[in-house]
Amino acid sequence: MRRLSLIATLLLASVSPALAQNSAPQPLPIVDTIPAAQDRPYPGTMLLDIDATDTQRGIFRVKQTIPVAKAGHMVLLFPAWLPGAHAPRGQIEKLAGLKIRANGKIVPWTRDTVDVFAFHIDVPAGARKLDLDFQFISATAPNQGRIVMTPTMLNLQFNSMSLYPAGYFTRRIPVQATVKYPAGWTAASGLPAKVQGQVYSYEKTDYDTLVDSPVFAGRYYREFPLSPRVDLNVFADTAEELNAKDWQIDLHRKLVEQTVKAFGTEHYDHYEFLLAISDQIGGIGLEHHRSSENQVEPGYFIKWDDGLTDRNLLPHEYSHSWIGKFRRGADAFTPDFRTPMRNSLLWAYEGQDQFWGYVLGARSGLFTKQETLDALAGIAASLDNRPARQWRNLVDTTNDPIISARRPKGWTSWQRSEDYYNEGLLVWLEIDSILRARSNGTKSIDDFARAFLGLRDGDWGVVTYTLDDVARGLNDVVPWDWKVFLLKRLTETGDRAPLNGLTGNGYKLVFTDTPTSWFKAGEKSRSQTDLSYGLGLVFGKSGAIAGVTWDSPAFDAGLDLGDEVVAVAGMAYSSDRIKAAVRDAATSKDPIRLTVKSGDRYREVAIDYHGGLRYPRLEKTAEGEAGLDRLLAPR
Repeated sequence: MRRLSLIATLLLASVSPALAQNSAPQPLPIVDTIPAAQDRPYPGTMLLDIDATDTQRGIFRVKQTIPVAKAGHMVLLFPAWLPGAHAPRGQIEKLAGLKIRANGKIVPWTRDTVDVFAFHIDVPAGARKLDLDFQFISATAPNQGRIVMTPTMLNLQFNSMSLYPAGYFTRRIPVQATVKYPAGWTAASGLPAKVQGQVYSYEKTDYDTLVDSPVFAGRYYREFPLSPRVDLNVFADTAEELNAKDWQIDLHRKLVEQTVKAFGTEHYDHYEFLLAISDQIGGIGLEHHRSSENQVEPGYFIKWDDGLTDRNLLPHEYSHSWIGKFRRGADAFTPDFRTPMRNSLLWAYEGQDQFWGYVLGARSGLFTKQETLDALAGIAASLDNRPARQWRNLVDTTNDPIISARRPKGWTSWQRSEDYYNEGLLVWLEIDSILRARSNGTKSIDDFARAFLGLRDGDWGVVTYTLDDVARGLNDVVPWDWKVFLLKRLTETGDRAPLNGLTGNGYKLVFTDTPTSWFKAGEKSRSQTDLSYGLGLVFGKSGAIAGVTWDSPAFDAGLDLGDEVVAVAGMAYSSDRIKAAVRDAATSKDPIRLTVKSGDRYREVAIDYHGGLRYPRLEKTAEGEAGLDRLLAPR
């Protein structure tokens, strides 16, 4: 018996630790104590007083008054989910120094343990208002985020300068804002204001509209009226950058004219383009109902020929007043800035807008028809050269604003990115070709746009839609099984990019050994040498590899983004040398030989590629005027 007991003891001692009885707690339940938004009026008007004069340090100082109706628990929210960002991009980390007072005494606050954008307080008895004092400490270097304030210019977004009470639709919370700007500066916004010296007193509005009404302000400013209802407000780092020629402004006037002709209505009482010509303030292109925030590099007017790709920005953001702001995907509409947005319809929001941005840019003359064709060739080639389409469908890319927040990816060609923009464009181009073909040329995308987007002139509210609504709208123009078509394009994998919008409209994608002007402009603006469509490499400055196409010759040779090409065939790297090596290899059996640096290590790489230089362009296949020609022609 003692021997059996000993054996049992030894067996128990040999049991794996993984099978032992470890401690195993139960999780604490998550209890949401933040009131859900309700469609009811907030009792009182918030007051917002912002000092935006500390341009050297980029500090905005905020005083805010929030009326309260009763004592007890209350939650204040910092905007998290921002329209146009399609993700929780509120910069809560830059809010500092928060103090809340009632009846002159400090009211302690506690940050929510789950939602870090929420602050819990107990309103004391007898209090009629809360007085808030805090700062928004904006970025002063790119590694801190987007720079929004410089000694000559600023971009103020009210969502970063305010808190709001939980429990209400933001459109039901009244607010009035006042901002003090540096002496001698001018400010512009979609929200009207009375000006007294440095102080702008903005008209009383609702919090939703306030957040949708950002401000550009600066020392160097010019206003260009584009129509009775639209202005172009230009801010620049220097006065010289404001020297626009009359014919350049006329092209912007034609943009407004062509857009209104296309859609048939205007979804604003007045619209303000806010344009920063700057390499000091951070880049932006963001849509609003009655304005848009836009930044381009210096030279927009004074070096017109160098800024070809920048001229697509204003048509894109302006179209958003109709697409994305007025007509908005039903699952993207939220009652406040805490409720998560769902992005499944971004192919119809950003994709359709991307389509119209290029079309209206061409119709207005901001870029020529040939430049537009060249841009479409680049878009088509990029998507057709993306092997990630084998496993990831278009609609899944609508999750990318949340998944990656536009952070750099190592293998974009295999991971995909926010492809709902450009592949969405290709789908809408295909829709136009189908409308033309099935109606024998009597209908086009213009008919759909006027019916779907051209509702209720002057209405800058929101009309939501679903995929079924899109299919129904198309069916009203030309009967067909549009829902089946849309679902196929959204969910298919394995096929090549949808290029039927080109072939069905009289053009096809081809490759030549000479880049188009649009392709060269893109390389110049990005400071890159793009050999994606043959070698499978994109080079940054000094030979640093900026992109490797999955399963390309460069990929097979083991190159990646951590590498730098320091020599080509034994000679120091240059853009001309790598292109010459690719060109020479087309008539040789010898591989392209590169010396590659990875950290402190060097290695020799041979790429067995002999296909020569390949650059995308469109070749016309139709005789006479094709559908794409008609699409891009002015109205």
